[in-house]
Amino acid sequence: MERQRLRVGQSITPEQFEELSDEQLARLVPKAYREYFPGKDFCADGYFYLHDGNAWSFFKGGFLDE
Repeated sequence: MERQRLRVGQSITPEQFEELSDEQLARLVPKAYREYFPGKDFCADGYFYLHDGNAWSFFKGGFLDE
């Protein structure tokens, strides 16, 4: 089975989150926010906080409050 191509803003499941590396997860984050991605080990429940207090969610493929 072929793996789905990772795209910016794509939502993923918790299982996919566990399988992907930090580099792969960073591809899902828009370039403007990649520098704030702390790595998978520091993403509580699949999200991380940006400098302005917003939280980017891998499971939603966007900001938590949108």
